[in-house]
Amino acid sequence: MSFDLAGLERAVAAHGPVCRVVIVDIKGSTPRDVGTAMLVWPGGQSGTIGGGRLEYDAAAMARKNLDREIPHSAKTFALGPALGQCCGGAVTLSFERFLPDQLPQDFPHAQPVMAHLGRPEAVDRAIASGVEAPRHIADWFIEPLAQPQQSLWLYGAGHVGRALANIMAPLPDIALTWVDTGPERFPDPLPDGVTALPAAKPELVVRHAPAEAHHLIMTYAHEMDFALCHAVLSQPFQSCGLIGSATKKARFRSRLSDLGHSDAQISRIACPIGDPNLGKHPQAIAVGVAAELLNGQMLKDSAPTHLRTGQRA
Repeated sequence: MSFDLAGLERAVAAHGPVCRVVIVDIKGSTPRDVGTAMLVWPGGQSGTIGGGRLEYDAAAMARKNLDREIPHSAKTFALGPALGQCCGGAVTLSFERFLPDQLPQDFPHAQPVMAHLGRPEAVDRAIASGVEAPRHIADWFIEPLAQPQQSLWLYGAGHVGRALANIMAPLPDIALTWVDTGPERFPDPLPDGVTALPAAKPELVVRHAPAEAHHLIMTYAHEMDFALCHAVLSQPFQSCGLIGSATKKARFRSRLSDLGHSDAQISRIACPIGDPNLGKHPQAIAVGVAAELLNGQMLKDSAPTHLRTGQRA
């Protein structure tokens, strides 16, 4: 977990003052890890620190902090009978208020968990040496700026595409680019953090995807799907999944071969995708596809043949 500045900026722009609640320390068994955060404003919140009574009480405390002069506070919660929870551990939460004109500018972001007259040298040394994960040092908490690690390009804003976007968008390590033929194809509003990319010919925007991108193709037209497969195979990519049947892949294989793609390269397109045991409802398909992507199965299916069979390059 890292500091999601973009999410904070969106929340402050939409709701005004926001209190960011972050887990800065844990003891024993806890529902979430250090660095997990949620945002709270009057009448709403986003994110989760584990749910239950802990989150309910934390949200109530965060709303009280919005009206106080002190921007920082902290509290330790024992996850026992008093909260109606049986984890048995303890969680220390930091509450930090942000206003539209007082958003953090420097990263790693450092905040005092307890009251201090000044920032300890240990914090400065830690920042100077580089902070790759949230750290609790000398009653201060240091967080790097969130940088999505996985680039996901999703083609198609139909029923399955929408269900999948809603599943993947909240994940902090995913940078989701959503492509379809026009702006009217996308839901309004878009899921937070999603970049919509309308294009009359979606295959022409594939070249803008980074070489490490994962591609999921599920448009409303087979010819569009085919053009996208051709475009993806024509450049470096991390993985590629195509919605459809084994018959569809066989037909595409023949046509892609005619365009000069090798059998090994064509085999990197995972098709069908999802888990047929879950059923054919759009949400069920999306759950299966998301699970494949998150557990790396789609990446394994998209690996070059010589790597999948254990041979060396």
